[in-house]
Amino acid sequence: MKNKTGVIGGFVVGFTGFLLMFKLIVLDNVPPEDELAPGIVVVASLFSGLLFAFIGYKIQSYLAKKGNQPGSSPQQPKS
Repeated sequence: MKNKTGVIGGFVVGFTGFLLMFKLIVLDNVPPEDELAPGIVVVASLFSGLLFAFIGYKIQSYLAKKGNQPGSSPQQPKS
């Protein structure tokens, strides 16, 4: 589960961030009489979540490679 943290976190941030921004920017300016296609909004938020999941995966992979390089982690004192 630890290796999926970047992907899951990125998806949640992208999905909820898109829905929040859509509500703040679009829904507040649209009169209630206008119809919006809710399916398109959900599909767009899924794509946004997948994009952020990919970005989270790349960041997590970069940090894992950086942490595994020799000399990057402090050495334990010898007893």
